Amino acid sequence: MRKEDCFYLGKIVRKHSFKGEVVIKLDTDEPELYENMESVFVLHGTNLIPFFIENSLLQKGNQLRTKFEGVDTEKDADSILKSGIYLPLTLLPKLTGNKFYYHEVIDFVLEDVNYGVVGNIVGINDKTAQPLFEVDKEGVEIFIPMIDNFIKKIDRENNKVIVETPEGLIDLYLE
Repeated sequence: MRKEDCFYLGKIVRKHSFKGEVVIKLDTDEPELYENMESVFVLHGTNLIPFFIENSLLQKGNQLRTKFEGVDTEKDADSILKSGIYLPLTLLPKLTGNKFYYHEVIDFVLEDVNYGVVGNIVGINDKTAQPLFEVDKEGVEIFIPMIDNFIKKIDRENNKVIVETPEGLIDLYLE
């Protein structure tokens, strides 16, 4: 399985017992959807390796206590500690309306209702307090806050995100 064909589900954050159990911090608004998985892919170095789940238990909201097959000691658990957990993109529930997955809008055209076509979405910056669309307009990088009030329509049919930004925001980047 290639990383490009998967989505990030979370990270193994700590060991839970001396029997190889680990705790995965899930990066999702709906952790209960992932409580009874049969397997996941663990990022080990640059490779995604399938791990089968013997049992798991959701605790503290988004923390999944997990026992993997073949991970039976603290040393085994240490070898996968801090590793990312991935699932195939095909397992993501389909979203409709103005809800979207970040990876889904990459390469979409961003269009402002007042300004017109701004450029192509080349990434999403979610490392800031407010996630941002990273838009390329002929070599100029423009950041548009991903605020619900700004997002008017996700047009999946035409690969467009239509926004309405405050007057002058886009021009700030182009002057």
